[in-house]
Amino acid sequence: MAQVTVTVNGRPYQVGCEDGEEDHVRELAQFVDSHVQNLVREVGQVGEARLLLMAAMLVADELATAYQDRDGLKTELDAAAGRIDQLAARLKTA
Repeated sequence: MAQVTVTVNGRPYQVGCEDGEEDHVRELAQFVDSHVQNLVREVGQVGEARLLLMAAMLVADELATAYQDRDGLKTELDAAAGRIDQLAARLKTA
């Protein structure tokens, strides 16, 4: 198991990860840190725990939106596939 040091809100954290996942873990930490830094600009240093909670909620909101978008695209794709199947069936009988 690998160990990575990441920095969020100017503080270093040791994080364990699978070997070979170090760069991915660093990217994830940078993503979280960018949310934290945006919050610091908006609301100031309101405490480490509160900033991390707020950042986690923002990331969760982005993920929920991505899931909704994915589900909407899947519904549209399924409908398009159904129309293609209908057209193909008509072409076979023509």
